[in-house]
Amino acid sequence: MPVRRRPLVSERRWGLPWSGWSTSEALPVATGGLVTMPGLSFYHGSKFAVEGILETLGKEVAGLGIHVTAVEPGSFRTDWSGRSMTRTPRLIADYDELFEPLRARRIHGRGTQPGDPDKAAAAVLRIVAAHQPPTRLLLGTDALRLIQAGRDAFEHNMQAWADLSASTDFDDAGRPA
Repeated sequence: MPVRRRPLVSERRWGLPWSGWSTSEALPVATGGLVTMPGLSFYHGSKFAVEGILETLGKEVAGLGIHVTAVEPGSFRTDWSGRSMTRTPRLIADYDELFEPLRARRIHGRGTQPGDPDKAAAAVLRIVAAHQPPTRLLLGTDALRLIQAGRDAFEHNMQAWADLSASTDFDDAGRPA
C-alpha cells in the first residue's frame, strides 16, 4: 500500500477528504493534543485543534468506509528537541524559574528517549492495514503514562465539580415534555 504524505487541513473540502484517499488514514498529531506541559502553550493549542479536526473528520467519513487515526507519539529518538527545534529568545525573566528546568531536561534528554522510530513506523503500517484501526494510537510507554495521568486528573476534576456543573440546568431539564 503506498504511503502518501498530505497537508493536514489544506486538502479538506466541506469537511471531507479529496478523492484518492485510502480506506485508512493515519495522521500524526502528538501527545500535545491530549496532555499539556508548561512552556508549550501555542504548540499544545495547535495540537488540540488538530485532535478536534481528526476526531470530527473520522465521524464524518466513517459512513464512507474511511477510517481516520490520530497517531500520538511520545518521546522518540529523533531530532525534535535538537538542531531542528527553533528556540525563541527569552523576553520575560519571570518565566525562567519555570522554563529553565524544562529546557534543560529537553536538551539533556536528547538521544535517551525511549521511543524507537523504526518500531513506530511499523506500528503505523500495522494500523493502516487493520480492518478496524483505532481512532487514536498512542506510541510509547511515556505516551501511555502521560495520557493516562492527564485523563485521571481530568476525571478527578470533573467528579469534584460535578454537582456545580449539574446545577446549571433548568429545573425542568430532563423531564418529559
